[in-house]
Amino acid sequence: MTPRTAVRDPKQPKQDRSRATRRRLLEAAVACLAERGWAGSTVAVVAERAGVSRGAAQHHFPTREDLFTAAVEHVAEERSAELRALPAPHGEGRVPAVVEALVTLYTGPLFRAALQLWVAASYEEQLGARVAALEAKIGRETHRMAVELLGADESVPGVREAVQGLLDMGRGLGLANLLTDDGHRRKRVVAQWSRILEGILAPEDPDDHPANNHSAHNHSADDHPADDHSAPAAS
Repeated sequence: MTPRTAVRDPKQPKQDRSRATRRRLLEAAVACLAERGWAGSTVAVVAERAGVSRGAAQHHFPTREDLFTAAVEHVAEERSAELRALPAPHGEGRVPAVVEALVTLYTGPLFRAALQLWVAASYEEQLGARVAALEAKIGRETHRMAVELLGADESVPGVREAVQGLLDMGRGLGLANLLTDDGHRRKRVVAQWSRILEGILAPEDPDDHPANNHSAHNHSADDHPADDHSAPAAS
């Protein structure tokens, strides 16, 4: 098949044409992987979808493994960039907004493509090492973004585990969404998890607890005797 890039814009610099071809190949690879799975996503199929020759595809990506690992990394980085570009919400509604954004990350075509790649990597030795390293990198980046967007303090016991639990939940919801449209149940789960996470990230201020207020009044009884009716008499 004659590459469309050959007739698009003869004045376009060669380097720009090369970048555009590479991008189309990456996007076509992810779309094919999500729709056809690993077995149905050959270099020839991807090249045809991208509108380039097979030779041009192999010029950019010598092997099938090169093509698909680069494709998933490409889209993952784009989605991460979109998430980083989101204005960090503040005040009421911050946690639900972030939870929804993170869960959405796992219910789109990227997750479908990545899942197909994971399955292939489980029995393709050459692909396995690449995908494992890629997923570790993406996992660290996603966790870091989640912490920043939530304004979470991971030095507080339990907070790191709660953030990781959110990401694990997102993956699980993404899996549930593969076979059926699970949007209605997902909405309820996201709302409930948001409430739980809000309680972990912003626990009740001890100074606001009635028992602690009672104790504080006991310490200031000498200064404010009229305000502290429940203070025991000094022995």
